[in-house]
Amino acid sequence: MKRIETCFSPALYEGDRHKGEFVVIIDILRASSAICTAFANGVESIIPVATVAEAREYKQKGYLVAAERDGYVLDFADFGNSPFNFTKEKVGGKTIVYSTTNGTGSIHKAEGAGKIVVGSFLNITALTDMIIGSDMDVVLFCAGWKNRFSLEDTLGAGSFAERLLESGRFSTICDSTFAAIDLWKQAKVDLWGYIQKAAQRSRLRDKGLDDCIQFCLEQDFTDSVPCFREGALVD
Repeated sequence: MKRIETCFSPALYEGDRHKGEFVVIIDILRASSAICTAFANGVESIIPVATVAEAREYKQKGYLVAAERDGYVLDFADFGNSPFNFTKEKVGGKTIVYSTTNGTGSIHKAEGAGKIVVGSFLNITALTDMIIGSDMDVVLFCAGWKNRFSLEDTLGAGSFAERLLESGRFSTICDSTFAAIDLWKQAKVDLWGYIQKAAQRSRLRDKGLDDCIQFCLEQDFTDSVPCFREGALVD
C-alpha cells in the first residue's frame, strides 16, 4: 500500500525525501486553477518560471507571458493569473510563460520528484484517478503564501487525501494529511462560506481580483492533468 504525505509550505518541502514520488502542486487561488483552465482551453504548453527576471527574459524573446506578484499583473506581462484570462482565444494552441508569487516556484522546488503535476478542484477526479493508477507514493504539496500556511491549499490537499484513502490503495501516518482531511470535512459542507475565512480570499477581494474564487472551487471542470516534463507543463 502506498502512502500519502502533505506538505503545508514550500519552506517545509524536502526534495531529497521525495525523489521518485508523485508530487501534486496545489495553489487553489489562483495558479493551479489557472493552469488547469489553460489546458482545458487548449494551451499547448506552459513554461513555469520562478522569478520576475526569467519571465522578463522570455518576454523579450517574444513569448506570451502571464505574470503577477501579490496579485498584480507585472508591467511587461500580457496578462495575470486569473483563470478567466486563460481563454481559448488567448492561449489555444500556444506556449505561454507563467510566473506567480507562489505556485510556479513550488513546481521548480519539486524538481527531482518522480512525477510532478498540478492539482486543483477543477481536475480533482481526473488527477485522483491518475494517482491511484500510478502506484507511487504521493506528496500533496501546498504552494501556500510566501512560505506560509494557506487555508485554501490545505483544503485542496484534504479533498485529494480523502479520495485517495477511500480508494483503499493508500494509507497515511502523516499528521499534516490528517489535519488537512479534518479541515476539508468541516469545510466541504459549505465550501464557499468556509473560504471566506481564508487570507487569500481577503487579499483578492481588497484588490478587486476575487471574481474567480467561486469558479476555483468548482469540481471537475476539466479532465486535463498538467504534468511537468523537461521544463514545461504539458497535458
